[in-house]
Amino acid sequence: MPPPNPPPPERSAQLRRRFAEEARSERPDLSLLCLLVGAEADGTLDEAGMDAAQIELDRLAGQLPFRPGGPRSWAVALGELLGERYGFRGGAGDYQRLESSLLHRVLLRRRGLPILLSVVWMEVARRAGAPVYGVALPGHFVVGFGPREEQVLADPFDGGRVLTGPDAEVLVVGATGVSLDPSMLSPAEPLDVVLRILNNVRAWAAPRPERSDVSLWAVELSLLLPSHPARLRYERAQLLVQRGDFLAGAAALEAYAEVVAAVDEPAAAGVRKQAHAARAMLN
Repeated sequence: MPPPNPPPPERSAQLRRRFAEEARSERPDLSLLCLLVGAEADGTLDEAGMDAAQIELDRLAGQLPFRPGGPRSWAVALGELLGERYGFRGGAGDYQRLESSLLHRVLLRRRGLPILLSVVWMEVARRAGAPVYGVALPGHFVVGFGPREEQVLADPFDGGRVLTGPDAEVLVVGATGVSLDPSMLSPAEPLDVVLRILNNVRAWAAPRPERSDVSLWAVELSLLLPSHPARLRYERAQLLVQRGDFLAGAAALEAYAEVVAAVDEPAAAGVRKQAHAARAMLN
């Protein structure tokens, strides 16, 4: 199946308004934000499709045991339902597919990146009343159950395998070469999860210049989040120039230069030169 294509401009504008509103709400809905990302990526995902994805999460939650017990019991119950019974898990090939970062496709394929599979685990568990949250280990996203003193970790990418302390250490050392720090086990906020998903989309598109459209919408959605790296503005400007929108790209570079000038005037001057070069391409 080829990578999905974005929706038409009018639909995209509507999706982005909803995304920005939800991201700024008092309690952002993680599943809705992920589905809005999916709709921005996949023009075939309409309102009915988004509703169907939410209904599927509800259906899966309804098949969990009623309050199975403490954190470990919840982790085991989720693994048995989602990992063993329904076959949700990931593999090396999933890192090469844009669909692996789109919640609606992950629900259909039952395959995805660690963070999207963790979203499935979290949203199903949350609906069933579990004390669940995401844990953004460096290089590998997992889910946590229970308070810190009783915390149990599970790896949805590995079918929901319950992790021991050494297992988590191995994951972190393997990804970063540094030891596991207790601060890495803190619950991830929903908007941080969404930003990390969008970062994964950008990482998928980066080596595929023919899909700079994907890079652009992923950056622009990231910029709608209340908190985001300022350098994303620079990345967006570069993408606009790369895609031949020289005037908009130059204007975006100049706006970024104004931000940078307050802390690094030489760097700002370099960005202004890039803006000038972009405008020259119009001639």
